[in-house]
Amino acid sequence: MFIIGKLLFTLIFIILVIMLLASCIKIVPQANSWIIEFLGKYHTTWEAGIHFKIPVLYRIAKKVSLKEQVADFEPQPVITKDNVTMMVDSVVFFSIFDPKSFAYGVERPIAAIENLSATTLRNIVGSMTLDETLTGRDEINGQITTILDEATDKYGIKVSRVEVKNIDPPKSIKEAMEKQMKAEREKREAILTAEGKKQSAITLAEGEKEAAILRADAVKEQRIREAQGEAEALLAVQRAKAEGIRLINEADPTDKFLTIRSFEAAEKMADGQATKLVVPSDIANLAGTLKALKDTVE
Repeated sequence: MFIIGKLLFTLIFIILVIMLLASCIKIVPQANSWIIEFLGKYHTTWEAGIHFKIPVLYRIAKKVSLKEQVADFEPQPVITKDNVTMMVDSVVFFSIFDPKSFAYGVERPIAAIENLSATTLRNIVGSMTLDETLTGRDEINGQITTILDEATDKYGIKVSRVEVKNIDPPKSIKEAMEKQMKAEREKREAILTAEGKKQSAITLAEGEKEAAILRADAVKEQRIREAQGEAEALLAVQRAKAEGIRLINEADPTDKFLTIRSFEAAEKMADGQATKLVVPSDIANLAGTLKALKDTVE
């Protein structure tokens, strides 16, 4: 029984030693750092990986995450340069680059960033008017980021950027801004309507002008073509008459033919409205006279 008890005690002791050794083996996850103290004093910083911790002598003072973190702060009352009080809230993006400074530099680093952000925001907005504040978010973000980054270096904190989420003016200011925006929209609408009517009238007048010019050109072209047609027709008639006279002259007409032509001319004259027609008694002699004139001309 004594031997069995001794073996059991030895087994328990071995198990306790194994458990103690296992508890001394520490694994630091990725993107983390652990602050180690030796007898209450800073000793070293463990990075990601496996480490051995001496019981009692070593103590894990702080576990620090190296990932980028986001701190969303409550709205802060700020007063602009033109004495308008508004509520402004901000979001700070930061990461820890020096775990030792972060662990020993400030007691409550997040609270320190919040208070520093609120103070900086009041100073920046206090130097701007309401309109400049509403339209200058990028400028505000840039200034706060620069100031916070410089101020938190001693805490081992890197401020990557600061974003102003909301700018909430008083209700009276909101109502005044809405009325101003409405008036501006109505003004732009009236200007656009007037410009549209003006452009429409100009386009209509130009269209009527072009139509009148086209109509005048069409009438002018028509008259020119009619005149050309009449001139060509008259010229054709005269040419036909001249050709007829030439053919008659070349045919050397006899007295009888001329007499017949004289009677035809008298017949055409009788087709008018005249009630009386005087025919010379010597119409045959008239034909001879015409023959003599023809011979003379030749």
